[in-house]
Amino acid sequence: MMSAMTSLFLVLAAIVTGLYAGFMLTFLTAIMPGLADLTDEQFTAAMRRFNEKVPGPVFLVLFLGVVALPAAAFFTGLGEHDEVTGPAILVALICSVSGHLITVAGNIPLNNALAASEGGDDSAARAAFESRWNTLHRVRTALSLAACVLLVVAL
Repeated sequence: MMSAMTSLFLVLAAIVTGLYAGFMLTFLTAIMPGLADLTDEQFTAAMRRFNEKVPGPVFLVLFLGVVALPAAAFFTGLGEHDEVTGPAILVALICSVSGHLITVAGNIPLNNALAASEGGDDSAARAAFESRWNTLHRVRTALSLAACVLLVVAL
């Protein structure tokens, strides 16, 4: 049986990861398809604004929470997890960390390159950005959804 502290961390991990996965899924299924219909100038301007606004305080709490809270649930519960709960939390944590690595190594450099291209050729900037960013985003969205499902299983 899990301690109250471990249970609290696990519940918070599931909530935060669900919110984060929902944010990622919304970008994948609504925002990016909507932006795809814009002109190059409109698309690059919109993505630059998103990239300025997204890393705000609420997003950062979610971004950090999807790693910190499953880690806390896993490590505070060492010795109390059963054969499903422990592995589910650990794999959820691995999914979240992997998604963050994709973000840091892939999406953020693309965001920075897009920002640096402001005032230049929007068509070239979009061509260098959109397909690669979307591919990376699909992977990190799948990872965040997997992490959420695993944490719900662990509950």
